[in-house]
Amino acid sequence: MQGNMMPSQLLISGLIEHAETTHPDAEIVSRRCEGDIHRYTYRDAAMRSRQLASALQGLGILEGDRIATLAWNNYRHFELYYGVSGMGAVLHTVNPRLFSDQLEFIINHAQDRWIFVDLTFVPLLESIQHKISGVEGFVIMTDPQHMPETTLENVLCYETLIANGDEGFEWPMLDENQAASLCYTSGTTGNPKGVLYSHRSTIIHAQAEIGQEALGISNTCCMLPVVPMFHVNAWGVPYSAAITGAKLVFPGPGLDGKSLWEMIEVEQPDLLLGVPTVWLMLLDHMEHIGQQLTSVENVVIGGAAAPLSMIKKFHYDHDAFVVHAWGMTEMSPVGTVNAHTPAMEKMPLEQRFALQQKQGRPIYGVEMKIVDDQNNELEKDGKVFGKLLVRGPWIVNQYYRDNDRSNFIDGWFDTGDVATIDPQNYLHIVDRSKDVIKSGGEWISSIDLENTAVGHPDLQECCVIGVAHDKWTERPLLLAVKHSDAQVTEQQVLDYLNDKVAKWWIPDAVVFVEELPHTATGKLLKTGLRYEYQNYLLDGDSCQFDEVEKSLEVEPV
Repeated sequence: MQGNMMPSQLLISGLIEHAETTHPDAEIVSRRCEGDIHRYTYRDAAMRSRQLASALQGLGILEGDRIATLAWNNYRHFELYYGVSGMGAVLHTVNPRLFSDQLEFIINHAQDRWIFVDLTFVPLLESIQHKISGVEGFVIMTDPQHMPETTLENVLCYETLIANGDEGFEWPMLDENQAASLCYTSGTTGNPKGVLYSHRSTIIHAQAEIGQEALGISNTCCMLPVVPMFHVNAWGVPYSAAITGAKLVFPGPGLDGKSLWEMIEVEQPDLLLGVPTVWLMLLDHMEHIGQQLTSVENVVIGGAAAPLSMIKKFHYDHDAFVVHAWGMTEMSPVGTVNAHTPAMEKMPLEQRFALQQKQGRPIYGVEMKIVDDQNNELEKDGKVFGKLLVRGPWIVNQYYRDNDRSNFIDGWFDTGDVATIDPQNYLHIVDRSKDVIKSGGEWISSIDLENTAVGHPDLQECCVIGVAHDKWTERPLLLAVKHSDAQVTEQQVLDYLNDKVAKWWIPDAVVFVEELPHTATGKLLKTGLRYEYQNYLLDGDSCQFDEVEKSLEVEPV
């Protein structure tokens, strides 16, 4: 027997229609590439999204066609989220931080017909246009007064294009399982893989993440999403904001600490969302100018693990709560959120800080488990490590135009992460499976070691890799970037770690570097570092591990 409910479709166009009718005067503020601050409302965004959809039809765009964007977080990009998907095409947000060969690959692999591009990235497209011959034309996201001279062929101006669109365009009634948007993984090994989201998966994900036990997005919320709209659709918040009518503050190209502070000081957001590297810049700037983030209540940190030192700094210096979150491009992306709970109020601060370091509990819709190498489920005791598998209605079932099934196991997706899950269902990512250090038969978490080391007041950023060792197979090597003018030594860093991690976790050596490489999504890029330093300990005689062999609970292999 089936229920007697209406077969209404869950469509992205329904989000912007809801925002227009229910939250018409809620504000969207953007820093533009042109240099000024732009303000308008959801009512304005809805009208311009319809004009855009109409204009796309005028260009001959059909349902299922891929439309790419290379753009910052701004109101025009927001309109593309709705105008492209709403009219039945597929929004392909391209990460401009990728290497040129990766950009060429994903644009060609996606078979993008048109590319919408912010002023900043016009030169980037000019340099590769001869390798993306399937693209029919380019729309520069500006007005006629700011149109640049360019060698791009078949170029249109965004404002001129949509001015000819119909404000009364009627959104088509699509199948909710139809493709809506396309994102590619960052591709640290091999070619990036495409993840094709549906209208249905996008709506369910957006509804799930607004709850107080998730990101806590409401109509009283003012949020500053620094996480890029080209990075897994800004974690879905451009969609969830339309449900609640939350005020959106888009930082545009101004991602440095000073620029972010300027937006925060004026717009007074209570919710910030971004990766740790962005918040390092903001926190450094706030310390430099001696100001406090008085409006900020919650800071959602994802993309990489939040160091304990960062959690404490937001609390003590700015009275802001760090909400640790975890997910993947393959998960739309939110999987777990470590939101504030009543139980945390009763905890001693140090205990709460320790809990906040975990990636949190799954939001409704996500199931997860850890398994051993034979895919047997492991106990959720918070201690045993295992491969992390997930499943749910907004989790990928196969990659776009790719037959690789190696990550799909009996209806579950293998995340590639090594994790623990405790009895309260809190997830703790120990490491990526390729980054975990196996030393003397024991596992060492490079993430935990990095986050502990970066707590040293003289260190700005840290990276831990496993390098070859003639006795223990692998040992940890710490690569560290000092704060400017810092005089810290290797021994001082090792002494700092001495009472904070297990003795056999202490790195065999510390190498100070000017900078560390990152992926296009801001994560540490360890592949090249592992190759460069693979024989570092074989060439030297440093070995902390020999001194603490007796502290091992198991016989080293």
